[in-house]
Amino acid sequence: MSKRSTVMIAVSFMILMIALGMNDSLRGIFAPAFEEHFSISSMQLSVIIMVSYLGNLVFVSVGGNLLDRFNKKTVILSVLALWMAAITTYVVTDSYLFLLVGMFITMGTSTLLNTAISILTPIIFVVSPIFMVNLFYFVQGLGTSGSQNIIGRFFYEFASWKYINLVLLLLGLISFILIAMTKFPTIEHKKEKKKISYAQVVKTRGFLLLIIIFGTYFIAEHGILNWFLTYAVNGLQINQAKASSILSLFFGGIMIGRLLFAPLVQKIGALKSIQIFGGMGTALFVLGFLFKTNGLWLLGISGLSVSIIYPTLLLLIRFVFPEEVVATATGAIVSIATLFDIGFNLIFGGLVIALGYQISMMILPICMIAFFSSFLVLKKKVGA
Repeated sequence: MSKRSTVMIAVSFMILMIALGMNDSLRGIFAPAFEEHFSISSMQLSVIIMVSYLGNLVFVSVGGNLLDRFNKKTVILSVLALWMAAITTYVVTDSYLFLLVGMFITMGTSTLLNTAISILTPIIFVVSPIFMVNLFYFVQGLGTSGSQNIIGRFFYEFASWKYINLVLLLLGLISFILIAMTKFPTIEHKKEKKKISYAQVVKTRGFLLLIIIFGTYFIAEHGILNWFLTYAVNGLQINQAKASSILSLFFGGIMIGRLLFAPLVQKIGALKSIQIFGGMGTALFVLGFLFKTNGLWLLGISGLSVSIIYPTLLLLIRFVFPEEVVATATGAIVSIATLFDIGFNLIFGGLVIALGYQISMMILPICMIAFFSSFLVLKKKVGA
């Protein structure tokens, strides 16, 4: 594979990851605006988030198998085209129903594109795959943290919603053109091998633990992404600008940490990295919630510690499963773990009504503790 093609793929992935990072953050940023514009309750707001995770479940469960069976470049381009079509519905429609449909497709395809990039990175960038996957997620963090800081502070009114999605559409189109123009490495599919089955994946040692690890971590991190602003404004009585600054600190820490710690993670390996950074991140995350308003800065800087967890967990799957089923295994684990997100958002709106934001949000630090405890059990089982 030529150096020019490698650079082109890297640039196209970075542009796409910026767009996906922005896309993922918009639910949380515009949650208060959705409530006001569509005159919806916290339960209906919870439905918006739950539907987006249903999209994750559907697209990643199917997409992982497609990535193992078919040409990966074709699959990525098809999914990216569908993502752009769904973004377009945000621009041309203005109803709660179409918002739900759009969330189902955009968030499902976004997660699948993230997963595809993580799977392709070790194949394309063979010299330093852990560094490159953390670099791509750093760039995604630029989109997430940047949009939270800028949009969350200055353009959070519903009037800005359509214009911001036009920007996403433009970034997606640029990425689509670059990927279409670039030659991907040839990945041979050995026809003599047995058809890939989910039974083979499910029976692999560590499968269930990985689901618990991903699922509980999803609730913790995504809970911050989707609910922190509403929690801070309505539960802690903090103004939107200050709350956006804390949220930006958290995801800014994730962004910077992925770039700063990527060489160290490459050097010491996936298991040891998650143990060190996951332990520190869990402690800061839990303390941040326990001290409420006074501990928000601890919650914010915990992003620096948890920064490498998700991309490194995705790479860890390659050490648990055979190469020929990695994409299928990743899709199965991420999609089933998404049920944790769906279940959380299914009950969270009702919990807020019954118990208030301060008590309801304690689910997040509990899940963070469950994530790290489950990881330690997995580490003991797989060795190292």
